[in-house]
Amino acid sequence: MVKKPIYTILFISWVVLITLLSLFSFSNTDLPSVKIPYIDKLVHFTFYSVATLLGVLSLKEFFNIKKVKTLIIWYLAFILIVYGIIIEILQHTITVTRSAEFLDFVANTIGVFVGLFVAKQLFLKERILK
Repeated sequence: MVKKPIYTILFISWVVLITLLSLFSFSNTDLPSVKIPYIDKLVHFTFYSVATLLGVLSLKEFFNIKKVKTLIIWYLAFILIVYGIIIEILQHTITVTRSAEFLDFVANTIGVFVGLFVAKQLFLKERILK
């Protein structure tokens, strides 16, 4: 029986969602707005934490993580951090309603590292009892 790549599909979908929400403005909609200080930083942190968790689970679908140690996980982290930088640059260069912010990059990066920590604690520990 072929294993379905559920987490890979979720990971790719999540990254597409991040891209769309980062590059398109929804300010002209009639949705109610909530004014919470630094909510955008929390959103960036959450986007990248979830992306990292889904990325780790996606990698586990294809690789024996214990065999490749954690090097592939660090590659994932590097790719997500670079992706966050690219998104910030694109916000600055190709959008009119969005702007690049250094603190968004910081929130993205912290989200990646927290996602790595949580993934390591939840999914990458060796189990004593099987």
